[in-house]
Amino acid sequence: MQAPVVFMNTAAQRQTGREAQIQNITAAKAVADIIRTCLGPKAMLKMLLDPMGGIVLTNDGHAILREIDVAHPAAKSMIELSRTQDEEVGDGTTSVIILAGEILAQTFPYIEKNIHPVVIIQALKQALKDALEIIHETSIPVDLENEAAMVKLISAAIGTKYVAKWSQLMCQLALKAVKTVLVQEGDHKEIDIKRYVRVEKIPGGEIEDSVVLDGVLLNKDVVHPKMKRVIEKPRVVLLDCPLEYKKGESQTNVEITKEEDWARLLQIEEEQVKLMCEQILAVKPDLVITEKGVSDLAQHYLLKGGCSVLRRVKKSDNNRIARCTGATIVNRVEDLKESDVGLKCGLFEVKLIGDEYFSFLVKCQEPRACTVMLRGPSKDILNEIERNLQDAMAVTRNVFFEPSLAPGGGATEMAVSVGLAERVKKIEGVQQWPYQAVADAFEVIPRTLIQNCGGNPIRVLSQLRAKHANGEHTWGIDGESGKIVDMNEYGIWEPEVIKQQSAKTSIESASMLLRVDDIVSGVRKET
Repeated sequence: MQAPVVFMNTAAQRQTGREAQIQNITAAKAVADIIRTCLGPKAMLKMLLDPMGGIVLTNDGHAILREIDVAHPAAKSMIELSRTQDEEVGDGTTSVIILAGEILAQTFPYIEKNIHPVVIIQALKQALKDALEIIHETSIPVDLENEAAMVKLISAAIGTKYVAKWSQLMCQLALKAVKTVLVQEGDHKEIDIKRYVRVEKIPGGEIEDSVVLDGVLLNKDVVHPKMKRVIEKPRVVLLDCPLEYKKGESQTNVEITKEEDWARLLQIEEEQVKLMCEQILAVKPDLVITEKGVSDLAQHYLLKGGCSVLRRVKKSDNNRIARCTGATIVNRVEDLKESDVGLKCGLFEVKLIGDEYFSFLVKCQEPRACTVMLRGPSKDILNEIERNLQDAMAVTRNVFFEPSLAPGGGATEMAVSVGLAERVKKIEGVQQWPYQAVADAFEVIPRTLIQNCGGNPIRVLSQLRAKHANGEHTWGIDGESGKIVDMNEYGIWEPEVIKQQSAKTSIESASMLLRVDDIVSGVRKET
């Protein structure tokens, strides 16, 4: 049977492609406009209502976009950008979205002039390659040992955030936390912030009371009121098994007819628990921490052996305690050896803060894991401080990996813009225009900084462009006053990695969205 011939209206088909591109660019610009006012030290805050009725107050681009509910696929892919940026380098989430939106907006006229998207994308790729070179040229190396310089650098990352008032304190917390978890073997560095830095938020007290503990803090109390609450240099045993009577693996059904058999069953249970406790007490521990439960009987035997016990500790916390104390987590009590006992902890102490008990394992030698204890007036403020602290730690981590800095305050973006405008002269043919569009798009960061503090964008940008045309690449915008300043004197520097990642992510995503020429919904229509 011959296949049916379908005649398509080519004009209508092409119209769909154009419409899809216009929709994508409009959606991307809409997302960029939402968080445009969140750039720079004079950034506005957004108040977000979550579905449960709670509120989030923040100017962190990533936190805002995470909470926004959008339906358009292009807008969703823009939101993914900020997530990528956050996971890769931890900062620059707002600027990457603004930049991507602006690149799309600047290339839009060429789509209208019927230049093929592939031609535009080739020009964008070339512009990205050149932009990365320019960023590298404007960057300078940094000395990791110079603490004052490091603190200054981290303060640039959080100077635009809510915690800027306590900038010095937060920078030192971030620096100390990252230095604590830094593990270096030869040239290989490992800094795992997510796993080994725990942020414990305790409402109450002053923000100035926040500290980085050289050890672990748990929201737990000892299981028995008579157990010791202060132990100096404790011998720590970590377990991942319940200290309770062993139950059958599958559904065990026992039928008892005689009373003495029942008494024997209870006796066996007691003997088993006693044996487990004796095996633990054989290594003379002062503190036993388990991820599972501890029965009343086990508490009794361990108390008699002069041991303090914490139960139902999270797996992640147990891993941190293992890193701090040098103990090994044991899965079966029978396998417990002297070498599994942790001896590096200097002090175990249970304190009452507010109306909750907290267990401190502190004064550890070479902890390699730590807890940041944040204090502050309310939960909302503490959540915002934690988000900012995570950014600060991510920036510190980047600098430890790649000790190279680019000037902040829109100086790097302006240098890229002016540099690309110079190089456009060497490009032949139609690709010149989209290449120039990228050069113009990079100006959006300094322009937004000026707008957010109420300056005159046209006049200030002209002054800044003139400085950069003379080769003075360290000039940028003072985010407080909206005037131009030399970043060498103003002291705002950012890790080069963040700038490079922003350029890569924004240009790559713009290219991807330009490639889309049709949006097809996979939802079946009701007939």
